[in-house]
Amino acid sequence: MSSQLQSGVSGGAKTEMIALRDVHLTLGSLAGDVNILHGVDLSVMRGETVSIVGPSGSGKTSMLMIVAGLEQATSGQVVVGGQDFGALDEDGLARFRRDNLGIVFQSFHLVPTMTAVENVAIPLELAGRRDAAERAAAVLDQVGLGQRLRHYPGQLSGGEQQRVALARAFAAEPKLILADEPTGNLDADTGAQIVDLMFSLARDHDTTLMLITHDSTLAAACDRRVEMRDGRLTGGAALKAAE
Repeated sequence: MSSQLQSGVSGGAKTEMIALRDVHLTLGSLAGDVNILHGVDLSVMRGETVSIVGPSGSGKTSMLMIVAGLEQATSGQVVVGGQDFGALDEDGLARFRRDNLGIVFQSFHLVPTMTAVENVAIPLELAGRRDAAERAAAVLDQVGLGQRLRHYPGQLSGGEQQRVALARAFAAEPKLILADEPTGNLDADTGAQIVDLMFSLARDHDTTLMLITHDSTLAAACDRRVEMRDGRLTGGAALKAAE
């Protein structure tokens, strides 16, 4: 791997946040091995927003899970935030996620028996933050839920639940946010509000954002749109030089 890939270009240029090189993923099934990803190459710069688009079953979520360290590539190199995932065991990957990543899912994934503020405090508590509750309340206020801190997910609308999920993802100020269909379960107006909020939070925290979406408006709002089909990136300048 070149020194440019590892540390970026001198002179104040941005460095890579995500570097996938010839990544393959093969999973076993009762019918035999299934090839999910076929030699994926992808470069995402720090602070960039990138949308991944393509038909269902094209491998988008599998690629996202590899970037999150939740799925291990069969072969190839995965470097996120300068860390080569091949050098980390499961515990190391878990620590890396805790310290560097926020993840937003389509179905919110909130703990139903915990209040909004308790849900947002989870990653902060795992990181050992003594101010977890205070920080969680502050971020919920930032996303417009300052009056809903003690409400449970079942007492919140879909849009409010996704705001809680965004607050949880951004609470620890991660370097990278990964989002899988963040507006998929929302109506158009609520989805547009969530998009605006997500990009505002990303700008405020200089966070790299990579998201999967079928929403053309959301995809177009990103700095770059990358297309995926049949486990391969087929368009959208997947590799971008550090400049």
